[in-house]
Amino acid sequence: MDPIEFSLFAGRVAAVCEEMGAALARAAFSPNIKDRLDFSCAVFDAEGRLCAQAAHIPVHLGSMAYAMRDLVAGRDWGPGDALVVNDPYLGGTHLPDVTVVVPVFAEGRLVAFVADRAHHADIGAESPGSMPLSRTLDEEGVVIPPTWIARGGELLEEVLAAIVERTRNPDENRGDFAAQLSAARLGATRVAALAEAMGPERFAGALAALDAYAERLARATLARIPDGDYAFTDVLDDDGLGHEDIAIRVAVRVRASDVEVDFAGTAPQVQGNVNCPLPVTAAAVHYVFRCLMPEDTPAAWGAFRPIRIAAPEGSLVNARRPAAVAAGNVETSTRIVDAVCGALAQALPEEIPAASHGSMNNVAMGWPGPGRVWDYYETIGGGMGAGPRGGGLSAVQTHMTNTRNTPAEALEMRYPVRVRRYALRRGSGGAGRRRGGDGLVREYEFLAPARVTLLTERRRHAPWGLAGGGPGAPGENRLNGRPLPGKVSLEVAPGDRLTIATPGGGGWGRGEG
Repeated sequence: MDPIEFSLFAGRVAAVCEEMGAALARAAFSPNIKDRLDFSCAVFDAEGRLCAQAAHIPVHLGSMAYAMRDLVAGRDWGPGDALVVNDPYLGGTHLPDVTVVVPVFAEGRLVAFVADRAHHADIGAESPGSMPLSRTLDEEGVVIPPTWIARGGELLEEVLAAIVERTRNPDENRGDFAAQLSAARLGATRVAALAEAMGPERFAGALAALDAYAERLARATLARIPDGDYAFTDVLDDDGLGHEDIAIRVAVRVRASDVEVDFAGTAPQVQGNVNCPLPVTAAAVHYVFRCLMPEDTPAAWGAFRPIRIAAPEGSLVNARRPAAVAAGNVETSTRIVDAVCGALAQALPEEIPAASHGSMNNVAMGWPGPGRVWDYYETIGGGMGAGPRGGGLSAVQTHMTNTRNTPAEALEMRYPVRVRRYALRRGSGGAGRRRGGDGLVREYEFLAPARVTLLTERRRHAPWGLAGGGPGAPGENRLNGRPLPGKVSLEVAPGDRLTIATPGGGGWGRGEG
């Protein structure tokens, strides 16, 4: 395959992921999937190695890349089959993220897999929005081990019913599952057509070449990092259940084009839900190094092969079942990025930016009944950290999330909530030669009773600056003007106003830009 053919092949495989995502967004029922685009799509080879992904959600795709080989191995796959899973300890991230996997056959031979992962705002937790202040995994909703949801092209209705009937909005959830399954089948059709046109042998060879090319680019990037040991410690504010200043310690050891990221010394897993399964930790680590690679590096497993991760079992970043993990996927993954960036800033001071807002600023709300039942979930952007080449962007999602915001009109049209304010939090970015980006202020007025859960970080510990730059402002949560903790669950009444002020990004360099 010459370079032009190779480039066209890489583009075609990546385009399948983009088309899957577009189909999923069009067909989904819930605002979290169709408006916020809280989903990801990817293509894997016949052994479950990542081959291509769309630029969707880093925490979804990195964790799928790490776990897919074990998920697909040893199963009797056939045309028209589909597998569903959300168990964080068996290939998932946290329970709201549900994954559908479909095999691809060409000329009667298994040649690839496609998968999509989407965040369901209602996955059966007692708390509306299914992001509770949980203590165990079972409190977080319906746990789905790897389970056939279709066989031979036939939907297993009893399997789907067993899942959606345990949620408060079974019709909406059924629609979202149908959208995921349809998007995955579309992707399988597109990949099968490509494999049939090329022939299975040549197709497999092209995927292997894509993987090898990604590894070569990765090693060339890693070889530019000076050899050495670089350590950094950052902390989570708390776990929502009284444990504060939870340490994440990382040592990055660079030897030629091989890297080891060691989390020895990180806090043990905690009672609250900020624990991470290992695939989520891997996703955060891989994301940081992927950002250092050339933009055209294929999103293939080869790009991550030179990176080894060591994480003590039973620690915050490699938790054991049945530890609760709802916020580990969203908050702890983001802090892992901060810790790895803090270490690499010592080796690459002219490339690594200051800390960004450091929280997905999770807001889950709804009403379980009596009366109208509803569930809603969203994340809110903040300030990006400044870097050597420029100031941080304001009011953006950063690092492990890549969703849109929910338009105020979409939120108000579907739920008894009014968005009273949505604005920049001016002056919240850290000072420096390059200023950090500003956070956001989002204020909700409730038109009916609701239960609300907040899972937020960087409320006590500000996003740090670099090279003498100042920290970004910590975030604030308020109900009717009264301060709220970073992680809290509460009931609100009609007329109550909830205000989320997200952190700014850290500044870079001494002086004023």
